[in-house]
Amino acid sequence: MVYLRSGLFQLVFYVSFIVQMIIFTPIYFFLPRKTAYKIPKNWARSNLWLADKIAGISYEIEGLENLPQGGYIISAKHQSFWDTFALIPTLHDPVYILKRELLWIPLFGWYAAKQKMIPINRAAKSRAIPEMVALAKEELAAGRELIIYPEGTRKAPGDQPDYKYGIARLYTDLKVPVVPVVQHAGLFWPRHGFRRNPGHIRIRILKPIEPGMPPTDFFRHLVEVTERESDRLLLETVRDNPGLPLLEVTRRRLETLKAQPSS
Repeated sequence: MVYLRSGLFQLVFYVSFIVQMIIFTPIYFFLPRKTAYKIPKNWARSNLWLADKIAGISYEIEGLENLPQGGYIISAKHQSFWDTFALIPTLHDPVYILKRELLWIPLFGWYAAKQKMIPINRAAKSRAIPEMVALAKEELAAGRELIIYPEGTRKAPGDQPDYKYGIARLYTDLKVPVVPVVQHAGLFWPRHGFRRNPGHIRIRILKPIEPGMPPTDFFRHLVEVTERESDRLLLETVRDNPGLPLLEVTRRRLETLKAQPSS
């Protein structure tokens, strides 16, 4: 039954995407940017609804009161395609840092460029950072929420963290709060394969880290608080969704956490 629902969801998901692109693309590029953003937000909202109604994947967001006013950075765990769009309907005017090559994709790249997403040339390495910082500063000054994935790529639930120090550079140069966000969407919408596991995802928004810390101290603190809460949420999510198929790396992490003495 899970595979049947997963297959049906995948079919409807892509049909919905194509239909919405056909309907809305002719008007998207003629609208003011903020007005046009309603179209991607509606797409994200419809994805969440389809995932709930067809695949049985519901969700909730905890800690909305922790989101600051004005521009800030969201530092999010990244496990699944699901978490790339899940926050879009809730946030005011989110902007992403993404690989420059994504802007070259027909339609998707045009949509992203319209919303002034921030491209980064990974091949340029440290030489790309000043331009990225300048663009991010401009968008944050307009009150937008900058979403970044400090590990740089999708990781399996419970996998060894691999944070990139670039987040500390952004924190230091942009001088805005950084809000850690954890979730375990990878348990339900894995990064590989088409199976979609029914259950309930919780997105947990943590307290913001205010600007002003030395970059090394900030980086250490960000990793510590994010991973500690991610571990706690992993235990809770698996407990509240019995029967989930778990990857070996996830099983090993759970065994390690359960063996630790309670604090």
